[in-house]
Amino acid sequence: MKHVVVGTAGHIDHGKTSLVRALTGIDTDRLPEEKARGITIDLGFAFLEEPGGLTIEIVDVPGHERFVKNMLAGVGGIDLAMLIIAADEGVMPQTREHLAICSLLHIRTGLVVLTKADLVEPEWLELVRDDVAGLVRGTFLEGAPIVAASAKTGEGLTEVRAALRTLAEAVPARVTDQLPRLPIDRVFTVRGFGTVVTGTLAAGRLAVDDRVQVYPKGIEAKIRGLQAHGRPVERALAGQRTAVNLQGVERASIERGDVVALAGTLVPTHLADGTLELLKDAPRAVRTRTRVRFHVGTSELMARVLLLDRVELEPGENALARFRLEAPLVALPGDRFVVRSYSPIVTIGGGTLLDVDPPRFKRKAPALVAHLTLLQRGSAEEVLEEHVRHVGAVGVRLAALSGRVPFGPEQLRGLLERLQAAGRVLPVDRDWFLHPDAFARLKAQVLAALEAFHRANPLRSGMSREELRGRAGAPDERVFAFLLATLDAEGVVRTERDKVRLASHEVRLSADQQRVVDRLEEQFRLAAAAPPSPEEALGRAGVPGDAEHELFQWLVQSGRLVRVKESLFFHARALDAIQDKLVAMLRERKEIGPADIKDLLGISRKYAIPLLEFFDQRRVTTRVGERRVLRGP
Repeated sequence: MKHVVVGTAGHIDHGKTSLVRALTGIDTDRLPEEKARGITIDLGFAFLEEPGGLTIEIVDVPGHERFVKNMLAGVGGIDLAMLIIAADEGVMPQTREHLAICSLLHIRTGLVVLTKADLVEPEWLELVRDDVAGLVRGTFLEGAPIVAASAKTGEGLTEVRAALRTLAEAVPARVTDQLPRLPIDRVFTVRGFGTVVTGTLAAGRLAVDDRVQVYPKGIEAKIRGLQAHGRPVERALAGQRTAVNLQGVERASIERGDVVALAGTLVPTHLADGTLELLKDAPRAVRTRTRVRFHVGTSELMARVLLLDRVELEPGENALARFRLEAPLVALPGDRFVVRSYSPIVTIGGGTLLDVDPPRFKRKAPALVAHLTLLQRGSAEEVLEEHVRHVGAVGVRLAALSGRVPFGPEQLRGLLERLQAAGRVLPVDRDWFLHPDAFARLKAQVLAALEAFHRANPLRSGMSREELRGRAGAPDERVFAFLLATLDAEGVVRTERDKVRLASHEVRLSADQQRVVDRLEEQFRLAAAAPPSPEEALGRAGVPGDAEHELFQWLVQSGRLVRVKESLFFHARALDAIQDKLVAMLRERKEIGPADIKDLLGISRKYAIPLLEFFDQRRVTTRVGERRVLRGP
């Protein structure tokens, strides 16, 4: 099956809706106001089913200048345009604006239909045909079929349908390897079913029971049902006009311009970079910081244009630009957009999005222009590598990356595999990636932090892992673990429990320091079960200080002294001896209390209680009420 989307375009009252009704039998004017006034106000939809599984979806747009924003909401996903011009009036202002909009959206093909042909003489029709040929010269419609028709008499309808079929058959099939996206153009409720949204599925596929999100609001929902052309379907494909029944979502929480996509795949943003081209007949130049109306998909957002390499863009020129949006934008790189002036409201230009999550370069920095130039002109591998490079040391998950690049999931996987094989991207794990440049910077930060720590603390065996991560800019834990594992495998650092040191680092004591250490150790060894406080021991060794003194800490980190509780340390051999006596007593008595250990070791409660709690933590004993018993195997 193949679905091709055709969009109408043209001035008000030139017969767009009548032509669609004559071709399909479907009246696309659905609103009472449209019926009463006889003009199209909002989008309408119809379809033609052709032999061979070809379905031509038709989006009928309003022609009045007041409703161009509605027209823009309908033409974003079309494959070909049907420019409609009334033979009795010829080219009119909205004819030109709609043609310009279609050109700005890079619609590649289409046809021109001269409606109301029954109202004019053949000679006049030929004059209009010549005028139209001049209008489309240099546009995507140059050389396209120009068919005269009448919805009233049926003249030319067969030729219009045949031309549509020929053009639709030549439209390349939509790529299925894309993130599914449904820009919403209508929202309503159906009794017994709840909220329903409609739109043209721009890419990918959606299926019943898929878990989706409504962006940019982040509302999560389940697809309860799908319809195409009023018929229930199990899945919808790119190019289909699709109605989606969303389970558990309130009608009031969704609006035109929102996007339905798989959960966690798109990146709402208030900042986007891209190209900007002004129409040759734009009424004036655009200066940097000009406020504009920014149309992409079915959304209209207000934005400020920030030109990157100039202060002013003249009509007919193009440049790189940043758009600071006043509401969240949901789009992908490669999407085309249209820009209209704030006042008066006329179409002035458009462009292509290059980056929807841009790095925070200064706006006029040459690096930003270089970055965007690469995204615009680089190969697929270069574009992907550039995106991974600019997420920095945090790395990027595959799911987040898919919403930043103009590639579908399968192509993205293939590109990542090639970049990994070439060493241009590093896999932190299966779906998390880091650029070698970021890895090198992070590595340099870690090594510099360790070198500085060892210089400042020559007697400490290493730096705490969390302190080191903080000094390296607090990278994600998995990125940091990947870095340490790599450095350990290279023999550059050593990780021992929660301490990290340079592999080359060794603690060396001077002769004076060794004498102090020996005196400290001897005091705790001789004191056995009743050790001095750190302050007392250091004072007797001839140096002032507390447990944080570097020489005292050296004994602790080397394992010779063991902290039992705050400011209470025992010699490691003394603890082993105490444990042996404790176990022997418990085997004889089965249970003991604080008084027993006091008598056993000849110590006060000050030491007895902390020792019992320590051996509980060491899993030698278990507390039962106020007594201790040996812990079982």
